[in-house]
Amino acid sequence: MSVNRDPILKRCRSLQIDPSHLGIFKESKRTPARSNRKMSEYGLQLREKQRAKFIYGVQEKQFRNTFDKASKKKGITGENLLIMLEKRLDNVVYRMGLAMTRREARQLVVHAHFTVNGKKVNIPSYQVKPGDVIKVKAKSASSPKFQEIKDMTVGVPEWLSVDRDKLEGTVLADPTREQIDTPVEEHLIVELYSK
Repeated sequence: MSVNRDPILKRCRSLQIDPSHLGIFKESKRTPARSNRKMSEYGLQLREKQRAKFIYGVQEKQFRNTFDKASKKKGITGENLLIMLEKRLDNVVYRMGLAMTRREARQLVVHAHFTVNGKKVNIPSYQVKPGDVIKVKAKSASSPKFQEIKDMTVGVPEWLSVDRDKLEGTVLADPTREQIDTPVEEHLIVELYSK
C-alpha cells in the first residue's frame, strides 16, 4: 500500500489550498506560492484533480476507479465523484470529529478502531450508506486519544449526527453538493478525464 508522505503545508501552498480543509490550523510562515505565468487549461484541470486527491488522501489508481464508478451512476459525474469521496469511511470519521485530520482518520480506520453497524471495518475507502452507525470500539474508547477527542467541539455536516459522549455517529443521508465545502471545481476533473 502506497502512502503519501508529502510535506502537507508545502503541498497546500503549491495547490493553493487552505490547510484548514485538511484539519490543520497552524500558521504557515511563508506566503502562498505565486506564479506570473498564466496556467493552461490542461494545467488548471490537472491542478484540480491533484487538489481533490490530496484533500481526500487518495492515490491515482483509486481516484480513477472512483471516477469510473461515479461516471456510471445516474446524475452529474463531477457531483457523484465528490459525494463518493465524502462517503469514504475515513472522511466520515474526520467529518464526525472523531479524528483531527483525514490522515489521522485513515490511520485510525486501518488500525481497526471503528465499527460500522457493529462490525469491524478497517478499509478507509469503505462507502458508508444512510443509516450506518459508526462507533469507536469499546476497547479503543478508553484510550487517551479518544478521551481528548470527546472533549473537542467540532462542526458536523447536516448529513451526519454525532453523539460525542458515546463516541458514535450516524449517517442520516447521502451528502448533496451544497453540503460539501471542499474547494474543488469538479467539472474540471470531468473535463480532464473525458479527453
